[in-house]
Amino acid sequence: MHPSPRRLVLALALLLGLSPALFAADVQVFAAASLTDVLQAIAKDYEAKSGDHIRFNFAGSNVLARQIEQGAPAAIFISADEAQMKNVAKAGLVDAATQRDLLANTLVIIAPNDSTLANFQPVDFTKPEIKRIALADPRTVPAGVYSKAYLEKLGLWSKVEAKVIPTANVRAALAAVESGNAETGMVYKTDASMSKSAKVIFSVPQADGPKIVYPIALLKTSTGDDAAKKFLAYLESPAAGAVFVHYGFLTEK
Repeated sequence: MHPSPRRLVLALALLLGLSPALFAADVQVFAAASLTDVLQAIAKDYEAKSGDHIRFNFAGSNVLARQIEQGAPAAIFISADEAQMKNVAKAGLVDAATQRDLLANTLVIIAPNDSTLANFQPVDFTKPEIKRIALADPRTVPAGVYSKAYLEKLGLWSKVEAKVIPTANVRAALAAVESGNAETGMVYKTDASMSKSAKVIFSVPQADGPKIVYPIALLKTSTGDDAAKKFLAYLESPAAGAVFVHYGFLTEK
């Protein structure tokens, strides 16, 4: 097997007494907004060890999928649901051999810290004092799609749909509740755990909620990119797994 061009460049740099940092690679990762904090923490450790630079584009998975399909220069895609990964795969852009489910998550119902809501159950969304429910857009954004599916399962969606405030992504739904622009909202457990201005008033049991998984894959434009492959492998390592768990994600899908 012949060494990659990047390895040859690094070897030459060492021979010439140049710093390998001058030849560090940039890895462009498109990732669901709910992964913002944990991936930034993982990347900080990885960059210190590898010398490579991890560049993130965080947004709703539907937005990321559309950007990738339109030619955005991404090396790795981490979606918050299977549907958006399938859309990118249908466009012929996913390296199928590298696709797998990386993480799982669960849903919670939240309210501002000063809320007086107590002993909350999902059916309480129908009460008149609940006028606004913040969700990531239930038509397109995974967190909203999951929330809608759960409420439909309970027979509540048609009763509360008019109260829903759709937002661009799950972080925007969290912000709407934190600011008091909505009395309640539904977000991932991991997003709620990061908030200092919102509290969990109901946790959806994993067995009762929709299956929430985060598929990951290399994109075909990066098939020959050693740096992207290495970071993908690192995200599945025990070291990264410990960070994911610390931030509340489930590593057993």
